[in-house]
Amino acid sequence: MRNLYEVLEKLCLAPAPSGYEKNSASAFAGLIKPYADEVRVDKMGNVIARIDGTVEHARTVMAYAHMDQLGFIVRKIERNGFIQVDRLGGIPEKILPALRLVIRNKDGRFVPAVFGNKAHHSATAEEKYKVDVVTSLYIDVGASSAEEVYEMGIDIGCPAIYEPRLSRLGRDKVCGTALDDRGGLAALVCAAEILHGSRPDCTTYLVGTIWEEFNIRGAAFAARSIRPDIALGLDVALAGDTPDLEKNYPDMLGKGPTVNLYNFHGRGTLNGMIPNERLVTLAEKSAEEAGIPHQRFASLGIITESAYIQMECDGIACLDFGFPARYTHSPIETCALPDIENLGKLVAATISNIAADMDISRYRIE
Repeated sequence: MRNLYEVLEKLCLAPAPSGYEKNSASAFAGLIKPYADEVRVDKMGNVIARIDGTVEHARTVMAYAHMDQLGFIVRKIERNGFIQVDRLGGIPEKILPALRLVIRNKDGRFVPAVFGNKAHHSATAEEKYKVDVVTSLYIDVGASSAEEVYEMGIDIGCPAIYEPRLSRLGRDKVCGTALDDRGGLAALVCAAEILHGSRPDCTTYLVGTIWEEFNIRGAAFAARSIRPDIALGLDVALAGDTPDLEKNYPDMLGKGPTVNLYNFHGRGTLNGMIPNERLVTLAEKSAEEAGIPHQRFASLGIITESAYIQMECDGIACLDFGFPARYTHSPIETCALPDIENLGKLVAATISNIAADMDISRYRIE
């Protein structure tokens, strides 16, 4: 890809709380359109780009990454103009005080805001080391009354997100908001550029999905209309190269995308994904043949859209890919640009190697 950073910047700076994905959808559609035979938006809001294959009646492939980002929902507006919110997705509460935000008002405009933090000089010793839950915090938009808040177009139910930003970090890394999963979207654009120039056997749908941070089920609507034989998910993989996670995961930034062998979410959602083994073999072989660095990844406590896509139609053969990321769900998510580019290359190589009549059953009994 000619300038991956610029592609990623356009995606990361497009604010899109879960359920309100229009801005990132527009950015993604504009970036992928030059490489697609058709780009459409389904009635739920998924962006679906089609690249026609060269073999009639070949397998149909769907590769996808989510367009939304986690955030907050306005729950109450106080008389004095301060705002209370609840979480929209898996927000880490310990990072919130003194954080910069934007609130999407009823007109779709994003209003600057901050999480208030008790003045340090007045905080007790206990307060200085206490993590406050989001429902005990308040947001300041510079208003002196509830009426001023309403005049800004802010009301109950308006979503808020971290203030969008992206910056370079070191030689080949980037740091910012919503790299989960704008990095996956950027990789899809990279894959589209490759597949447009060298058509695969299989007709391929590259999809930007909705609602992942809310209920993980937005991609299922796209799968119901596309009815793919094979689905490839792209999302972050927890990097194990920081002091706090080096004992948990082996993957590292800059060592390539991940082929994901397992995920399971046991905290209230008994669901997960064990990939189709034939697809794992194909992906790893494709990476080796193309000289694409890659890593294996398995995780507990995570769930991806594939957990629900695999249950659509009469069962869809699924495999997840990832790009290692540090500090996930925070405003300083960090990843390596080469990993995102190589993720796009790996997805394209895997799709290119899917035979028109590939056997995608989990196994056969002789």
